[in-house]
Amino acid sequence: MKRIITIVCLALAFAGIGWSAYRAVAPPAAPMSKFVPAGPLLYLEASDFSSLLSAWNSSPQKKQWLSSSSYDVFSRSRLFLRLNGASDQFAAAAGLPPDMNFLAQVAGERSALAIYDIGNMQLLYITYLPSAKAMETTLWQTRAKFEPRTAGGVNFYLRRDPESKREVAFAVAGDYLLLATREDLMAGALQLISGKQDRTVESEQWFAQSTAAAPQPGDLRLVLDLEKLVPNGYFRTYWVQQNITDLKQYSAAVSDLFRSDKQYREERVLLRKKDPDQPASPASLSAAADLVRLVPDDAGVYQATANPSSDASFALIETKLLAPHLGPAPASQIAPQVQLTSGEQGGGSDLETRIDQSPTAQPQAQQPISALQDLLNKTPLLASLQLQSTARDQAGVFIRIHSAVVLASASDWNESTVQSALTDFIRPGLTAAQLGVAWQPKSGYSQLDGLWPLAASVHGKYLLISDDPVLLEAMLANFTHKSDRAPADFLAGFNHQRERSNFVRFTGLIDSPNAISANQQNPNSEPQFFSGNMACLSSTLADVSSEQIVVRSVGAKVRQSVTYVWSQ
Repeated sequence: MKRIITIVCLALAFAGIGWSAYRAVAPPAAPMSKFVPAGPLLYLEASDFSSLLSAWNSSPQKKQWLSSSSYDVFSRSRLFLRLNGASDQFAAAAGLPPDMNFLAQVAGERSALAIYDIGNMQLLYITYLPSAKAMETTLWQTRAKFEPRTAGGVNFYLRRDPESKREVAFAVAGDYLLLATREDLMAGALQLISGKQDRTVESEQWFAQSTAAAPQPGDLRLVLDLEKLVPNGYFRTYWVQQNITDLKQYSAAVSDLFRSDKQYREERVLLRKKDPDQPASPASLSAAADLVRLVPDDAGVYQATANPSSDASFALIETKLLAPHLGPAPASQIAPQVQLTSGEQGGGSDLETRIDQSPTAQPQAQQPISALQDLLNKTPLLASLQLQSTARDQAGVFIRIHSAVVLASASDWNESTVQSALTDFIRPGLTAAQLGVAWQPKSGYSQLDGLWPLAASVHGKYLLISDDPVLLEAMLANFTHKSDRAPADFLAGFNHQRERSNFVRFTGLIDSPNAISANQQNPNSEPQFFSGNMACLSSTLADVSSEQIVVRSVGAKVRQSVTYVWSQ
């Protein structure tokens, strides 16, 4: 008996080894992109769409977002109403609403969504769903209301709404469930699944180049044809980031999301239309990464940039430390208003007044270059670092923002020249003589002797300037640390856990007068952008403790790595 048991155990062990070996050499499943006809503007693929949807539905973030006032405002927005309109048209064509119950039924494992027209929401959806489960869906059980069609040897079902002319087609091909809003997209996908050779999204240059430059697909992959998306009116209108000007230099992009228990990581690759004219030197890339070691652990936000221009560095020091201001007002996107002095009607002479363009601005006299700007123009700058942190005053009422700037150069800084340039710049705004602009030596740095706590320190090739001596001392203490970052064009970080409550308090104080005035005029007024919308987003994502961004570019390829760390 013992011999028989031993033989059975050995047989099971060898069977397990054989199965493991088979799984190791078994060919991976074909990517969904092989079944997607050419022509989409964007392509979205999930390794397990069902689990992603389940995680979202059970998340506290969804519950909090849906119950927020910001969502209530969003539900009345033009974008939301347009999506609702498309949803109603889909329901009229399909005979059932595309609600969360419908989505849960048609959500399989490996899934792909290709959008061919943003304005008309023309799309193709393919998901790996066992046929037995697909035939249990409400969509399949209502197929008698659809017209039968055939493509690639597979039956599919089509229905049209006579009022909106919207089409809805679906099919079950083996263990694939397909859903489309155009008959030709459904027919093309079924022919590709049957093995017919035809152009797919993989044959298009924007898709092939971007996916070839990206690493392995993540839990979620998004591929964008920016060459067609950026000029698209709907994309320009509803793209939240509103950075169309920056996107014009790219032809395509791909973004992969990798998830774990404590971390979400997004890996992006953007393809430029042409190589940059002046790429950053290896020395500047290393300098930018090296500066990050100076960032204190409790810093709120920081940005390290390689190869900064002298103008950008001067503006950074000026706006963050020496003379904070909002900068020039953006150009108006609408026709300028006619200003009448006492409410009187216009006369015949006003017919020559142009209202379709802004009045011609009077040329301003060119300001002389300051000693500080001249110093930066003559210094070979390698990298810059800016960081900020917030702190409450002793009474716990007001929020103070402390800033610091570090510039790394290829040559050593002259401390006396730096101090002289700084005092020459700030003296006109502080004193008519020399009061408060004399430098006092401290431990490792110098500080102005007036009420303004401006401090500066020179350490060879590093220039450090801050409006908070405590912050400067914390940075100086980190000079003994060794850099563990690889060279990069841009590195940034945000300590959301530390700054969240201060941000809400700070923006609440700023928006308070506007909020009181708006509530007096309309009790149902929309929440303020910063203290309402942004604070709501921060509260919804309160479990995200920090975020880091690293950007590296090689020729026309720009790689961005964004890491979100969860506290729980």
